[in-house]
Amino acid sequence: MNQSSETRTTTDHDEIRRWVEEHDGRPVTVRGTEGSGEGAGVLRIDFPGGASSGGEGDRLDPVEWDEWFAKFDDAGLAFLYQERRADGGDSTFFKLVSR
Repeated sequence: MNQSSETRTTTDHDEIRRWVEEHDGRPVTVRGTEGSGEGAGVLRIDFPGGASSGGEGDRLDPVEWDEWFAKFDDAGLAFLYQERRADGGDSTFFKLVSR
């Protein structure tokens, strides 16, 4: 059966946090990408088996949601995410995009 994937875009903090936590993700930043006087650097979400499992993992720093969302809002970002893959399976695809 061919189903279409469903993507959504939101700036709602509760919706983003719910989706990330339902997929066992956590907010992180990439170490070394902070500007002077900035708190968080480049924003990411890390999932089990993701970047922190090897390779770039030693460069990811967990941050609190408040700090992550402050940077998210300051940078004028929106959260594009996929609820389901085209085959109907669960998805952890997301992208940070400009509002």
